[in-house]
Amino acid sequence: MIKITVLYPNGEGSTFDMSYYCNTHIPMVQRLVGPALKGVSVDQGMTGGEPGSPPLYVAVCHLLFESVEAFQAAFGPPEEAIMGDIPNYTNIQPIIQVSEVKL
Repeated sequence: MIKITVLYPNGEGSTFDMSYYCNTHIPMVQRLVGPALKGVSVDQGMTGGEPGSPPLYVAVCHLLFESVEAFQAAFGPPEEAIMGDIPNYTNIQPIIQVSEVKL
C-alpha cells in the first residue's frame, strides 16, 4: 500500500477554502480516479508544536493506493482536471510526497 500525501504549507497571505476542498474537490478526485483510490482523509491544521503557534500546514490530504503503478495509471488521465481545480480553493502550491505504508 502506498500513500500520496498532499501538503498545503501555511504562510502569510495563504488562502484555503476547506469547505470547497472537502465538498467539491475531493469528491471530484474520487470520481475521476475511481476504484484505484482505496482511501482518503483530510486533516485541517490547528496549531504548530508550540502552544499557540500557527500550524505548519493549512491542510494535509492522504490518498491510499495499492501501488505506485496503480496511482500513476489512475491519476494520469484526469491529472489536468485535478490540478486545474487547485486555484478554486487555494493560492498555495501543494507539496506531494509518495510513501510506502508500513503500519
